Amino acid sequence: MNSRLIIFTGLLILFNIAAGQIPDSLKYISVGPAGFQKAYQSDLNAVLIDVREFFEYKKSRIDNAFNIPSSDNLDIPADTLNKEASLFLYCTSGFRSKRVAKQLYDKGFRKLYNLDGGITAWKKEDFPVNRKKLKK
Repeated sequence: MNSRLIIFTGLLILFNIAAGQIPDSLKYISVGPAGFQKAYQSDLNAVLIDVREFFEYKKSRIDNAFNIPSSDNLDIPADTLNKEASLFLYCTSGFRSKRVAKQLYDKGFRKLYNLDGGITAWKKEDFPVNRKKLKK
């Protein structure tokens, strides 16, 4: 009888811990290029962030995007961003920007958007990109 109580208590604690975790799908919103552009243009507090490496960013990017590479420490850039701003994140395919969205959520940001398919999907749907070469 005593071992059943211990097992029951352990399972109860385990279920309570698991229930407190927030699924990634609730940490950010993934939208395709059309929805991403519409949401970005309609939000007065929007900040567009390209999380690719600088060598990728300098070749082509969405206009008005800031470059904050996902490989860098996000603590300093996160401290300079307004937590009330809507952050619109993109990379090449959407993988890195999802990872950054999760990290920013953990830092207190709650309005996070991910470009599903990344800039590859953006270009495929003929949305404009700035191809003017940048120097470091």
